[in-house]
Amino acid sequence: MALQARLVVTGRVQGVGYRDWVMERAERLGLSGWVRNRIDGSVEAVIVGEDDAVGRMVEACRRGPPAARVDAVDVEPLDLDILPEGFARRPTA
Repeated sequence: MALQARLVVTGRVQGVGYRDWVMERAERLGLSGWVRNRIDGSVEAVIVGEDDAVGRMVEACRRGPPAARVDAVDVEPLDLDILPEGFARRPTA
C-alpha cells in the first residue's frame, strides 16, 4: 500500500519556483500526486508513494528550493480511494 499525504507549505513559497521544484523532485523520487498555489500564499501538494520516498519528499519540502523561505510544512495523512497517476500542476485554489 502506498503512503499518501497532503502537505501545506507556508512562507515565501510562491514566485520562487517552488511548484516546479516540487514536481521535479517528486518525479525523481517516483511519487505521484499534484501541487498547486493557494490563494492564501501557501503551496499545497498531495504526494503518494513508497514510505521512504514520501518521507524524503516531506523533508525536502521543509528546505525547499534556494529562493524559497519555508516557515512550516503541515502534513496530513490521506486515504484516497483513487490514486493519482504521475505528478501534475493544478490551478490555484
